Amino acid sequence: MPVKKFAVFDIDGTLIRWQLYHSLADRLAHHGYINEASYETMREARMQWKRRTSDEAFPLYERRVVQAFDSALKSISPQQLDEVVNEVFAEYKDQAYTYSRNLIAKLKNEDYFLLAISGSPVEIVSKVAQYYGFDDWRGSTHFSKDGRFTGAKRVVSYHKDKTLIEMIKKHDLSYAVSIGVGDTRSDIAILEMVASPIAFNPDRYLYEYARMRAWDIVLERKNMVYELKYQDGKYQLAQAG
Repeated sequence: MPVKKFAVFDIDGTLIRWQLYHSLADRLAHHGYINEASYETMREARMQWKRRTSDEAFPLYERRVVQAFDSALKSISPQQLDEVVNEVFAEYKDQAYTYSRNLIAKLKNEDYFLLAISGSPVEIVSKVAQYYGFDDWRGSTHFSKDGRFTGAKRVVSYHKDKTLIEMIKKHDLSYAVSIGVGDTRSDIAILEMVASPIAFNPDRYLYEYARMRAWDIVLERKNMVYELKYQDGKYQLAQAG
């Protein structure tokens, strides 16, 4: 039987240039679904991160986003969330990194089975994944019943490795020539599992881990892409363009 090779991608900050989860929270606030006090708390946390006040500024900001998002779901219906998702998708679907977008197209032409795993809500993940031609995807699920959200949820970013294992088994995929692309520490679990891991615009934690494991690092800044490989105890520029 032919080898069923696969590539797995994170979405937020790896394919799409911004965080879809955060964009959804902003749009929910725009529609008045997040109260002003909660939104101001989230925005202040964002500014603390943008000012790089501490290494914990971004995790704190993420927590504020999640709190605001989860609070908003208490007062809206799945249909209202879908309307917000459609607005965010329309705005951000083409705001992709050149490297990731081109790699996806290249791998698809080479008959790779493309997987997407993201901590963002599955409603937006599914739209982005289908738009870019992924074969299967997983996002976080916020459960609903009788037209209302229950408050229960399953967050994919907590267990990306288990999610990937389930998808590999489902589609009978091979690890032999597998590729993984991610940008933060939450992606380490899936990068550890593939034959060719790529740390793309990594945060500090992922960078340090990638260096320890001698993984490839790719940086995209403005209109340039820099591919780094670990050789002789340090990273060296392998390609730029």
